[in-house]
Amino acid sequence: MKKFRLPLVAMAAFLLAAPLQAQKSKDGWVDLFNGKDLTGWKQLNGQAKYEVKDGTIVGTSVMGTPNSFLTTEKDYGDFILELDVKVDNKLNSGIQIRSLSKPDYMNGRVHGYQVEIDPSDRAYSAGIYDEARRGWLYPLDLNPEGKKAFKRDAWNKYRIEAIGNSIRTFLNGVAVAHVVDDMTPAGFICLQVHAIGSKEMEGTQVSWKNVRIKTTNLKPSPATNVRIVNLIPNNLDAAEKAQGYSLLYDGKSVSQWRSYGGTEFPAKRWSYQDGVINISKSDGSETGNDIVTRKLYGPAFEYEFEFKLTEGANSGVKYFVDQKFNSNGKSGIGCEYQVLDDERHPDAKLGKNGNRTIASFYDVIPADRPKNAVKKIGEWNQGRIVVQKDGTVQHFLNGYKVVEYVRGSPQFKEFVAGSKFAKFEGFGLSQEGNLLLQDHGDNVFFRSLKVKEIK
Repeated sequence: MKKFRLPLVAMAAFLLAAPLQAQKSKDGWVDLFNGKDLTGWKQLNGQAKYEVKDGTIVGTSVMGTPNSFLTTEKDYGDFILELDVKVDNKLNSGIQIRSLSKPDYMNGRVHGYQVEIDPSDRAYSAGIYDEARRGWLYPLDLNPEGKKAFKRDAWNKYRIEAIGNSIRTFLNGVAVAHVVDDMTPAGFICLQVHAIGSKEMEGTQVSWKNVRIKTTNLKPSPATNVRIVNLIPNNLDAAEKAQGYSLLYDGKSVSQWRSYGGTEFPAKRWSYQDGVINISKSDGSETGNDIVTRKLYGPAFEYEFEFKLTEGANSGVKYFVDQKFNSNGKSGIGCEYQVLDDERHPDAKLGKNGNRTIASFYDVIPADRPKNAVKKIGEWNQGRIVVQKDGTVQHFLNGYKVVEYVRGSPQFKEFVAGSKFAKFEGFGLSQEGNLLLQDHGDNVFFRSLKVKEIK
């Protein structure tokens, strides 16, 4: 047998390198960027310029091209990703995770979860957006403190933990966003250069460095009190349970609900099947056939729900419902989060200053929302009502804060005095009350009803 001997110099180099290699990988981190070139990456969609300078990836905006994406050649499912980012104050960017590009979807357009890079005054950095799909999943109206984490004209450290259905983001050590979703379990990672709309922005840049990933022995960061957006219907994640949330409807049982003025769930026009509570259409008028929780909630709580409208539909989600008020056979009296097809239902044009439009404090305070806050008819909207210990009340629609007021304040009393509820003495001031889903005679769907009592 012929023996081959490794030259002494090569053997020495191998022996010296082996411990270094083991030390580099023993904690499980792998560099996605080698600091020299773009090996392992490819560009999709737009024609922005990507290059390596001084150990960083630099993306430069180009006029007349759509969003550009520098993507990993490999897909990743569960991982922890860390990287440093610096961006021109005029440019928007993002970090795509679990993303896809398919010929049969928008001609190969990159789509999926995006962790935002936003140096603008809006300050949504590390919020979560669903690129070319559902839009904002976690705008930072949900975490005002998180808006303060980004540093302009400086390097910012991002940490993204995608483990199972949970996606959490951290920016400069601050917990920013937490989404629970099962739409896309795996996909590539990419670095976005956003399209620009003016010649003056051409040449603006975003840079990335220290891009590394860990895919084994994943240990999530300790739990925080950051608001969780759970997009899995009628699901309560372990982190939500730890924060004190409970389901009011688990997709199967309506044992926590009864008819308004009765003791059992209504036998007429309300149904619950396929994970959805539905009120079917009648003549479009208030019927008094509402449902309410058996339990009273207050003085402080958070109430979350999803609703889906049909064309021209009207309904409402009420809180602090006080059954001492005589409703004359109509809907129970309480503070109402309006549920309405603004485009087709005439109620949207009644009241004052739009205070009967979707997500408004019905007939009292109008919702102030961006145009893209409302989903299309037939799609699910996320509603949220927060009542704090100091009496502050907030309405959210699909993550955007659209109403805020303080119960019992002079402004509150002034608004109520100018509404249809002025005749009800003490309206909206009860320390506790039922939660209510309204029957307004239209076909509306509800799911993912959950509540957290604030002690």
